[in-house]
Amino acid sequence: MLSDFERVQVLSEALPFIQMFSGRTIVIKYGGSAMKNQLLKDKVIEDILFLSCIGIKIVLVHGGGPMINDWLTKVNIKPKFNKGIRVTNQETMEIVEMVLAGKVNKDLVTLLNRKNGCAVGLSGKDGHLILAEKLLNIDDDYVGKIKVVNTKILNLLLSNGYIPVIASIAADMNAQAYNINADTVAGAIAESLHAEKLILLTDTPGIMLDVNDSQTLIKKLNLSYVEHLKNTDVISGGMIPKVDCCIKALCNNVNSTHIIDGRVEHSLLLEILTSEGIGSMLTL
Repeated sequence: MLSDFERVQVLSEALPFIQMFSGRTIVIKYGGSAMKNQLLKDKVIEDILFLSCIGIKIVLVHGGGPMINDWLTKVNIKPKFNKGIRVTNQETMEIVEMVLAGKVNKDLVTLLNRKNGCAVGLSGKDGHLILAEKLLNIDDDYVGKIKVVNTKILNLLLSNGYIPVIASIAADMNAQAYNINADTVAGAIAESLHAEKLILLTDTPGIMLDVNDSQTLIKKLNLSYVEHLKNTDVISGGMIPKVDCCIKALCNNVNSTHIIDGRVEHSLLLEILTSEGIGSMLTL
């Protein structure tokens, strides 16, 4: 239990960050264990609402891989992956869209609104938000990549105090739906909005010198250090696409990017509103 003095200290430390980021846009990618655990989900929602209440414009982008797997299993479709990318034929794409744009998206919107937030659920299909195209030239494969982001609807919502909640699917010019990596969607939206920050909630503490030792967490990295860590295989496996997403965002109008542990209660507030932070911050 914090003493009265300690509570005041916490609030006092947050003040300069509140002043710095009020009115700015932060894009958050949400998924993984923090989405599966109801207690953690409630804490993430509370953090988002707190940040919104102090004047920060929040855009929430979500995936939902575990939930997609659950529903595929229910309809007797075996989930398949190739190099970490979901193999998405037309039948699978229908389930992906149903789960992400339907179940997961509306659950998050309901949680935010139930706690007196003003959230609006979207996918890349809504308001011409994202124009997609096929990632690989493979028949009956509907993994997509982003061709264009149109921020008109996002700016309209943000300027009127709403929190856009975006499912990571989109369509091409022929209305064919595509499944797009949620990190990629979050990064592209952050770039298009010239966001102050892009934050990826993950299942690891951040970038570590030893992936088995959280004490080796690297709190701050610039691009040259990141490249060194990639070249020496310190950054490897599933962390590579996340880091590449952050690098691309930094090179395209985003001031800082963060990889943080969504399994820690109030990790968003700790990363944004304290001087120590909790994860890894990447900057130019």
